[in-house]
Amino acid sequence: MHIADVTMFHAPASGGVRTYLQAKHRVLSRTPNLRTSLLVPGAERDSLGDHHTLPALHLPLGQGYRFPLRRRPWRDALVDLSPTLIEAGDPYVTAWAALEAGQRLGVPVVGFYHSDLPHLMGDRFGRHVRQRLIRYVVDLYQRFDSVLAPCHAMANRLTEWGVPNVRVQSLGVDLEQFHPSRRDPGFRAAMGIPADKKLLIFVGRFSREKNIDVLLATMRALGSDYHLLLMGPGMPTQVPSNVTVVNRCCGSHEVARALASSDALLHAGTRETFGLVAQEAMASGLPVIGARAGALIENVPLGAGVLCQPLDPDAMADACSALFSNDIAASGRYARHFVERQFSWDSVIGSLLTHYVELCGLEQPDARAVRR
Repeated sequence: MHIADVTMFHAPASGGVRTYLQAKHRVLSRTPNLRTSLLVPGAERDSLGDHHTLPALHLPLGQGYRFPLRRRPWRDALVDLSPTLIEAGDPYVTAWAALEAGQRLGVPVVGFYHSDLPHLMGDRFGRHVRQRLIRYVVDLYQRFDSVLAPCHAMANRLTEWGVPNVRVQSLGVDLEQFHPSRRDPGFRAAMGIPADKKLLIFVGRFSREKNIDVLLATMRALGSDYHLLLMGPGMPTQVPSNVTVVNRCCGSHEVARALASSDALLHAGTRETFGLVAQEAMASGLPVIGARAGALIENVPLGAGVLCQPLDPDAMADACSALFSNDIAASGRYARHFVERQFSWDSVIGSLLTHYVELCGLEQPDARAVRR
């Protein structure tokens, strides 16, 4: 069996999609009689092992992302790889190329709906843009043999729009990388953060749907007893005195250390389709203070944090106070146990592989090998 992934959502600063693909290929590499390939944009055409790049337009202010303009080179590259199954990870040119390649090869094509395009763009440009993009999404995704969505809310939305064959496929967490044992007693001193502060953290790229302005307003409301660490590219530099900014792309080891050395995650995003940073924080033993919106509703259970009214700094500040007034260490332990049960990469990818096999009509690989 040969699985080929294609997406434009793959850049040095990219988050959930790249993490998913790296984990997926890592887990599947341990499965006998199975091969994987990854086709993504780059500066030039190149191949290194199972990683292949095609040249694509560099997006100004796009945090390293590149946008393919022509469908044909991507279709031809996929045909040359001759996979048993193709998965498309974005709703743009590469998705249409994957469908054409699948038709030529006679193999199933899966569309993973990672990002809620109509609502993200609708928030910026209004209702008419949202409606046009809904029609586009339905036209595209109804052509796939299977459509994957990272949470039930997103799957239900696609189904209501009229997309068939939708399946919930959650992402996972590296439970060894993100672990309470990564806590560093010297971390706060190294960051210039007083040891007696209640340390909140948010990690991610700066984008409108992350609502960083709400986090900053929340910190103004909380005052000097709390401190927020903001980590990620494009973060604002004009911030309250109780906020520290690391304005760059941070590696997973650095993020794991920072999460485990903090007290709670503060997350104001309202358009999360899975909320990977929330799950990584919970795996690190942190409870979550977040907006009651998107996938956080499904993936932050009662006892592992506090969810509040979206886009309301006062409500978020009250949620912080409520969390810290209780046993925050117990909340962190429960959060870790929840992620261990629900979001191990091995179990997530094992379930996905079973779905692939059913689509291809092949014999199921040895499940014990997948778990190993």
